[in-house]
Formats: sequence, structure tokens, C-alpha cells
Amino acid sequence: MTRIVLLLSCYLFISWGNILFAQSEPKMGGTLIWGRGADSVTLDPSISTDGESTKVIFNIFEGLVRFKEGTTEIEPALATSWKIAKGNTEWIFYLRKGVLFHDGNPFNASAVVFSLLRQIDPNHPYYRKDFSSAKFTFKYVKSVEALNAYTVKIILKKPFAPFIYNLAMPIAAPIISPAALKKWGNKFSLHPVGTGPFIFKEWIPNKLIALVRNPHYWDKPAYLDNVIYKSIPDNKSRLLALKSNAIDGMDGLDPNMIKEIKMNKNLRMINTSGFNIGYLSMNMEKAPFDRLKVRQAVNHSINKQNLVKLFYRGLAIPAKNPIPPTMWGYNDEITDYEYNPEKARALLRSAGLPNGFKTTLWVMPVPRPYMPQPRKIARAIKANLLAVGIKAKIVSHDWKTYLKKLQNGEHDMCLIGWTSDNGDPDNILYVLFTEENAVKPKAENASFFRNKALDALLNKAQQVFDKQERIKLYRKAQEIIHENAPWVPLVHTDVSIGMRKNVHGIILQPRGITSFKRAWLE
Repeated sequence: MTRIVLLLSCYLFISWGNILFAQSEPKMGGTLIWGRGADSVTLDPSISTDGESTKVIFNIFEGLVRFKEGTTEIEPALATSWKIAKGNTEWIFYLRKGVLFHDGNPFNASAVVFSLLRQIDPNHPYYRKDFSSAKFTFKYVKSVEALNAYTVKIILKKPFAPFIYNLAMPIAAPIISPAALKKWGNKFSLHPVGTGPFIFKEWIPNKLIALVRNPHYWDKPAYLDNVIYKSIPDNKSRLLALKSNAIDGMDGLDPNMIKEIKMNKNLRMINTSGFNIGYLSMNMEKAPFDRLKVRQAVNHSINKQNLVKLFYRGLAIPAKNPIPPTMWGYNDEITDYEYNPEKARALLRSAGLPNGFKTTLWVMPVPRPYMPQPRKIARAIKANLLAVGIKAKIVSHDWKTYLKKLQNGEHDMCLIGWTSDNGDPDNILYVLFTEENAVKPKAENASFFRNKALDALLNKAQQVFDKQERIKLYRKAQEIIHENAPWVPLVHTDVSIGMRKNVHGIILQPRGITSFKRAWLE
């Protein structure tokens, strides 16, 4: 592995985006090996719904716009500018010229139209029914057309305030190479071609994904020659690999690792407050979770403070709402369900279950940003539930199967989470609670919660461009969700990564995505 040695003078740390800069000049070259807890499911951004896929996709593909580093502000990417007309329903994008896809084909308006209509138009030759992200990203898109080689017009059925933020997301919105999709068809996810700073090279399932620098990148080229994502599911093994220099950095930090990383003179850690939620979802289509008092009893059964203390070590806060307190629209006036086993038992008696009941608690098999020790957390929750008479059997599957079965509603209770892709409350509340997203076999609404009043509020919030009015609507939406208790909101976590001290320039986003386009090796 190539290593470039230089004198490093000092560092500047910027907290929000957690960008670690070196004041000395970065150098080209080298291979960075990144350890993570699981493999990707797909590298097609139109299909991706899981974080491990998105991490890699983010470094291969780009959209028309992107988030400015350190903010949720939108800035140009493959579009240099845009304007909105006709009552906020017509969006015109002026595209960047001279950009090439990784396969050498030119980026232009026809590529944008192809990429978007592929996910929207059932008559498109490459349309697929499993484009689950597209159903909310492009929900109100009426038409997409090329006005000329470098101008695209998108017409919406009605105003949709989150639209420009959705276009900055690393899923659904990135533009793909039409030529590559035509060549590979349904195998495009194994041969992804975008315009981003890195080019896909190789994928060995459950072992590694290799990327190489894009030498023709329209923006400043990456410093690294190669990035290798290495799958190491076991937390201790991943940390050992970091300490022994077998990998250069890692995510999915177990809080127990923090002390070891901080005490090791060759390692360092950075973290930021994440736009995430880890939660326990109750399937309301299955008895007894169709009863409000049962769901309230489960809420009162779980000791969130203890979970944070034991398994997060200061890198999380107990959650009472689906959206984190760092996100605009958060309703801090809501009073959380207190940890009260006696109240839980009383609610179960009132629900006609004086002796409790038997159920299953599903747990993911891999660490996630919102749940770094899923099995230990599941066992602690199981003990909490047993104390009030709820006998939960822990069930798990491999990651891909786990997600598939949850989306098909096969669980009773499950541990899962979500990281907002765009910093807009809509991306959590609409996606995870509306009836539209409770449709099998691709339901993101794992509780299968259906509430007409909530749906009406969330739909209205999408069409209002006044931010203060949207805040009022989202605060009310959180009240409805709290009253109906389809979840137990558990934690909002910091996003943390560990790395060797010779690694610089990594950009850690609150969304839990790590960008390597400015990373370099000392």
C-alpha cells in the first residue's frame, strides 16, 4: 500500500460537518481502507434504502444539486443554477457542461431525463417496481423534459417544498449513465457508473468494494488513488484491524471502543450530532399491538436512560420524538412516556392482558449508526419487557433479509432506525408514518400506522413554502404520533468514526455518510 509521508503542521476542526483539515498541503496518492459493519445491498442509487449502500453510492454518484459542506444549504452540482416558476410547480435546471460519466459518455440533459423518468414512468424500458425511494423523492413530478442539450424542465403536479432538498439526497436523485444501464440492465447495481470523484472497480460480496480516483472529475479531483470498503461485522475485530494498521479508518463505533481509541497515540476519533433515530417499532397489524394501551405499556416498560448509559457511553440522548432535537420543527413540549413498570402492568391489565403476552422482538444483525450494539440492546429491552409480563423472543436474520422481511410486515416488534437524507422533517415523518409508505412488500412504515389526520398534516406541510408554517404542522404531527404510540423512540445518536492519525480531510456528515473526496494520507 502506497503511503505518502509529509510534515503535518496543525489541524483545524469544524464541528458541524466534522471536517478535519490539515494546514499543510495535501498530497496525492495512496489507498485508504475503510472498515464497516456490513456489506452494501446494492450500488444502484435508485434502489438503495440502506445506509451501507448509500455510503458507497455517495462517493460514486452525484445529483443536480448537493449540500454545501457544513450546512443543509443547497449548492450547485451537476446543475450550475436553477429557477422556479408558475406557482412553485415548474423547476428549470441549467446543467454543467463538459462533465463525463465514468464510462466516458457525456453528461447532458438527456441523461438527466433518462435517470429521472426511469424511476417515474412505468412505460420507461428500465422502470422497476422496487424504486421505493423514488415514490417520495419524485412523488409530485408530472413531467421531465430536455429543453436543449443542457437545460431540463421538471413540472410538478403541485408545489412540493422538500423537492430541492430531495434532489440533493444520495439516493434516487443521482444521475446515472444511460449507456451503462442499457449495457448491464438489472446488473447495473453491480456495475455502477456515475460522475462522482471515485469510479467503481470491484465488489467481492461480504468482503470488500474497491473504488479508484476519477481522473476526469469536473470538480477538484480526489487525492486518494483508491478507496476500499472492507466489511468487518464484528466490532472488536474491526477495532483490532484499525489498531494493527490493517485498515485506516472505521465507522459503526461501539461506545466501548471510544476509550481505547482515545488512549491510542496512533488513533483519533471525530463525531457530530446525527440526524437519526433508533427506535422500536410495533406492528399494528398484529395483535395485541393493534391496542393503544398495549403500545403505551411497551413505551412505559423500556428504560431509555439505562440504554444510553450502558450502550452509548455519552454518544446518544434518549428520544421522545421521531425527529432529533437538532432538526428544525422539533416539538420539545411533548412529555415522554416515563419509565414506569407499574404503569405498564396496569395498562396491560386494562387492555385485558393481566398475565402479559408472548411476542417476538426482531433485531438487526449488524451495528448501525443509531444502534452500535444491537444484540446487547435487544437483550436489555427483552429484560425490561419481561419485568412487566411481556415475554419476547429475540429473532434475527442477515441484513438484506432482515430489511426485506420488515418491509413485508413479517415482524411483531423490531429494532430499526433511520437517518434523514436531507435534514427536512418530511424525510422522517412522511416516510416512516404515512399510509402511503405502509404498503407491502416495500413498506418503510414498519409499524403500519395509518392515521388520516396525520397524513393530511404531512401532505399539507409538503406544499407550504413558508418555513414557520411548516414548523407548526410538524409540531402537531409529532403530537399525533406521540398520542398513538406506534413506536418507542429510543435514541438519537452522535455519528462517530475512528481513524489512524495519518488520515486527513475526511468529511463526516450528520447523515452518517463519510465523504472521501478530500481525504489524503500523510
